[in-house]
Amino acid sequence: MRRMLVLLLMVAGIASAQPLAGAGDLLPDLKPLGKGEMRWFGFKLYDASLWASGGSYSPDGGFALSIRYARSFEGYKLAEASIDEIKRLGERDKKRLARWKDVLTGVFPDVKDGDVLTGVKMPDGSARFFHQGAELPAIEDKALSDAFFAIWLDARTREPKLRARLLAESLPSS
Repeated sequence: MRRMLVLLLMVAGIASAQPLAGAGDLLPDLKPLGKGEMRWFGFKLYDASLWASGGSYSPDGGFALSIRYARSFEGYKLAEASIDEIKRLGERDKKRLARWKDVLTGVFPDVKDGDVLTGVKMPDGSARFFHQGAELPAIEDKALSDAFFAIWLDARTREPKLRARLLAESLPSS
């Protein structure tokens, strides 16, 4: 019985240390880099984890950002929030933003507590997405892919402490 418990705990540990199905197929050398949680006015919104090819992050690609939601959100609301953050980071072209919002609305499904969305930034600049391991539409537009992942990983992010945790950096003082 004790051996079975130890085996189950080992398997659970291995499973939790692997990126979501699909991401590892695209980038087989993904290694966990960092993780953190996002809260808004004390309410937990999600846990995020960053996986990087060979364990080394580059904004040019070869990484996966996985988000496990702690609340339910409609897909179009995720797209709207993403566009709001992309605007905050400096994108001003209204036609481009409208086009990107349409693309993101087509990518993101509704999510509920416990659901996992994983975005994979490919070395060619495109992005692949998975919901609960099922592949979603891809983003081929490198500029949109860059802008989307910048929400979490750009130095100008709204959440510098989460960014530091994802990138396994020292936390900024506040």
